[in-house]
Amino acid sequence: MSNVTVVGTQWGDEGKGKVIDWLATRADIAVRFQGGNNAGHTIAVGDKTYKTALLPSGVVQGKLSIIGNGVVVDPWALLDEMERARSVGLSVTPENLVISEAATVVLPLHRELDLAREARAGDKKIGTTGRGIGPAYEDKAGRRAIRYADLADPSALQDRVERLLAHHNPLRADLGLPTLTPNEVLSPLLEIYPKFAAHIRPVVWRMINEAIASGQRVLFEGAQAAMLDVDHGTYPYTTSSNTVAGQVSAGAGVASTTMGRVLGIVKAYTTRVGSGPFPTELLDETGERLTRGAAGGLGAEYGTNTGRKRRCGWFDAVLVRQAVELSGVTGMVLTKLDVLDGFTTLKICTGYLLDGVKIDYLPARLSDALRLEPIYEECDGWSENTQGIREWDKLPAAAQRYVRRIEKLVGASLYLLGTSPQRDDTIVLRDPFRD
Repeated sequence: MSNVTVVGTQWGDEGKGKVIDWLATRADIAVRFQGGNNAGHTIAVGDKTYKTALLPSGVVQGKLSIIGNGVVVDPWALLDEMERARSVGLSVTPENLVISEAATVVLPLHRELDLAREARAGDKKIGTTGRGIGPAYEDKAGRRAIRYADLADPSALQDRVERLLAHHNPLRADLGLPTLTPNEVLSPLLEIYPKFAAHIRPVVWRMINEAIASGQRVLFEGAQAAMLDVDHGTYPYTTSSNTVAGQVSAGAGVASTTMGRVLGIVKAYTTRVGSGPFPTELLDETGERLTRGAAGGLGAEYGTNTGRKRRCGWFDAVLVRQAVELSGVTGMVLTKLDVLDGFTTLKICTGYLLDGVKIDYLPARLSDALRLEPIYEECDGWSENTQGIREWDKLPAAAQRYVRRIEKLVGASLYLLGTSPQRDDTIVLRDPFRD
């Protein structure tokens, strides 16, 4: 297959950054199709570590990288990320970074609204990153958002801002935030616009479709994960966009038949940031051990962007199988296997009990999802060090059995297996672009 779509299958933080970077070395174009700078990717190459949130991972290899119309883009955050990338020797030019003019602008007022709402919610907060992503998507759905195409026409932009503030100022007043004048929104936008105007392009969807038609390999990269999808995730503890593979069509402007192989990224255990249901969460020393990561602190469970500690638990096969079905996952990438080195026994959740009744899905009703009891099967652990192993046959037999059991339970074949944050510490069983 010439194209590959990458999606997370849990609650994010599955290690998509490393996988996408590995795939980007083999792709011609990388396309980001949803989300914003509320989720980060960490890419380790040799002794260098790159952290991205908005930039598609193809930038690390100098490949053509496209931010699609489905992304909500904070221009100040993007400019900062571009400058940081250049400071470590990466090339970021209008030739290799393109922004769809139909992408939505994330404004400071979105961030302020996000933070104020979370503060008011107190213990009942969603646990957002406070980056304004949700409020920006709200404005997009309400047809009052500012898009990158609007920035080139100051007079039309004035009208857009006035309409936006007619909605936001009453909200701000209710939350104790000062109301804004149109100029307070316009001036910063007009000041920053020239710094990235050359990257903004029309009909980006056609650029992508023409590349596909010419036989180029396109990598579609998602952010967050299936269980954070606003429709299919643990609502309302989700992100504000669709994160399943089907969003590629809307967020990049391509036919669903062109998304190619759908690779589901799966962590060898389960983590979650923020509030919400988590049936296999471990609140004991085992959970703390998973948080600490592998030997030497590699893979410690703290957010790339926020530094927030992640909640940790045993592998949940029910959750991942649901994501596999929702996204049409045709191949699996298992990450962070090395974090499990040294465990004598491992557990895999194979079902849930809801009020004593066995079920094989994550229910949509929040009150049900919060009281699920996991049904576990036990697997033998291994004492050997798997960190950095690059060949399947060199893995301990118990590790191989654990991986094969996961394959069977989730219904997806293994393509790649990660054994450290390094790009090349990857066991390749099948090439996603070929097999």
